[in-house]
Parts: sequence; C-alpha cells; structure tokens
Amino acid sequence: MRAGKLDRTITLERLTETLNENRTPVPAWSTIATVRTEILQQSTNEFLTGYGEAQAGTIIFRIRYLPGITTAARVTYAGTVYDLQEIKEIGRRRGLELRAVATT
Repeated sequence: MRAGKLDRTITLERLTETLNENRTPVPAWSTIATVRTEILQQSTNEFLTGYGEAQAGTIIFRIRYLPGITTAARVTYAGTVYDLQEIKEIGRRRGLELRAVATT
C-alpha cells in the first residue's frame, strides 16, 4: 500500500452508550480512529422501492490495517455517513478494504 495513494481522511465510529443528565443510557457514536484512506470505487445505484425511486451510494475505502473494526462501525467521509457492509483484509494484516453504503 503506497502512502501517496492515501489522500483522503475518514473517521471510523462505533455505537456506544453514554449517560444523559438523568443518568439514563443514551446511544451515541464515539470515534474509534481518524485515518488516511484511498477511495477505490464510488457509485450510485438507483432502484425502485415501495415509495418510488431511491438512491444508495456505495463506496470502497482502503486503509492500513486496524484491529477491531467490524461491520457494526460506521464511516464519516466528506460530511456523509456510511454504514459498513463488508470488510476484507488485504494480505496479512497489511490493510483493510471497507465496503460501505450511504445512510439515508
């Protein structure tokens, strides 16, 4: 993985619970890491739903290996939030490919 290709920045987040002022658990997203990434593919798929036409943006990020990343995490890139659909390991802990879909 060449450092020069990692020309974008993403934030990886995980759902956690925090306590509000009444000491009640409230779900919140906390930052796992902010990493450099390469965008491999970016596309928009149009499909028909029960309510009409909709769009889902798919994007593949390539990052250096980071342990503990699961599909329960999400990615924030350029002001858009993406849910992770698939994670592929590149080589032997050399990197990760994160396939994500934009949330609505």
